Amino acid sequence: MRDTGKRPKREYAARKPGRPRTPEQIKKIVLRIARETGFGYVRILGELKKLGIGGASRSTVVNILKQAGLPTRPARGERTWDQFLKSHAKTLWACDFRTLRVLTATGLKFAFALVFVHPKTRRAHVSVSTTNPDAAWSETVVRRFIASLPTGMAQPKLLLRDRDGKFAAGDGAFGRALAEAGIKTMKLPHRSPNLNAHVERLIQSIQVECLDNFVVLGTKHLDHLLSEYIDYHNRERPHMSLGFATPMGRPPPTRAGLVEPREIRCRQRLGGVLKHYYRAAA
Repeated sequence: MRDTGKRPKREYAARKPGRPRTPEQIKKIVLRIARETGFGYVRILGELKKLGIGGASRSTVVNILKQAGLPTRPARGERTWDQFLKSHAKTLWACDFRTLRVLTATGLKFAFALVFVHPKTRRAHVSVSTTNPDAAWSETVVRRFIASLPTGMAQPKLLLRDRDGKFAAGDGAFGRALAEAGIKTMKLPHRSPNLNAHVERLIQSIQVECLDNFVVLGTKHLDHLLSEYIDYHNRERPHMSLGFATPMGRPPPTRAGLVEPREIRCRQRLGGVLKHYYRAAA
């Protein structure tokens, strides 16, 4: 064969021009970290390196975030109130006073009870009432509140409250009792009921759905009314924010098929003021 002096052509693997595409798995991991943490691109890249995931550079992470419409830099400054509540959801409780004039043997007096609520689950607790919120009463309130928590529920770490002067009664016994139990108190700013909206709404429900229907005769009568309502609230009252479940758990699954009216039962509390409907056992 005659030598033409030309070198044979080399065969190359077919490849599209430009940089290779980032694997979908890396994109998914980057977006997951960004959405769950709010990290900027530098922190996300560090997490990828820590996980031993190669094939990603700073520009790669930035482009992934931009294409998804996510910020490339971490959020700076103070967190929103909603973010604060979510980050403390498991161990955060809120409380406020339910003040009511009750009829006693010596005339009308103001009675006070503390209402507690767990914003995440809407579970509630109410203290015994008193006409004199002194140190002994405050210590009893805290002790019974902690004892009321069900097994398996996270212990409270933070309690929201307003700046009501009754919290300082008994030389600050309420705050000391909380501190001894390992619970930190967070005082809310003046005139900011929206920051304590969960307990404010519960107190309104107690008043409208229960107390407005009675002339309250002393603190024992008030304790009975409050105890019945809180038990109804925790066990039987459906909550829209919980998907119409109760704070103590979802109702049994609905059975298939039509419901016979005779299967529906009604349980009444406080002489019919509170009503709860349920299906009779098969």
